Amino acid sequence: MTKEELKEALNYVSASRENRSKMASKIDGNPKLFPILIEIIKDDIEPISCKAAWVLEYIAKKDLQLIYLNMNSFLEILKYITLESSIRPISKICQLLAINEFPNKGKTSPKTLSDNQLNIITESAFDWLIGNHKVAPKAYSMTTLLLIGRSIKWIHPELEQILKQSYENGSAAYKARARMTLKVLEK
Repeated sequence: MTKEELKEALNYVSASRENRSKMASKIDGNPKLFPILIEIIKDDIEPISCKAAWVLEYIAKKDLQLIYLNMNSFLEILKYITLESSIRPISKICQLLAINEFPNKGKTSPKTLSDNQLNIITESAFDWLIGNHKVAPKAYSMTTLLLIGRSIKWIHPELEQILKQSYENGSAAYKARARMTLKVLEK
């Protein structure tokens, strides 16, 4: 399948779980399509890039393996996406990567992301947190930064400062997530 053919197929993807699942299965069944999917997200064209990001999120929720196999390509798109409908699923994937990298205390997992890769994710998460975005990417970013901050010590003080400064102007959902995050940071 070419990039144009994949774009055409993505035209028929909707937000429904069943629909995204079908497209994700096509990508899973043919991993050569994965880099093409990443390229489409990087193009940052509404609505095709957003639909590609939804499919990528669906794939990542099932199994992060394809993301890990294409980590540099995935991280490269972080600086290109500007569409809110793409940022939400991509920020969720970053959260999933952080959860996988830093499981609950007491559990250990082998480190899979390099310091450079963690820094790229951290930079994007801070951009989404302080940028003019909806609550979901901000909430995912809080979790991502909270987890990565276990390894990179300067993150927690910065995160705490940003949350305290932006708290008053945040929505009710933002304030709720910020309160939870601040409680963890205070421990």
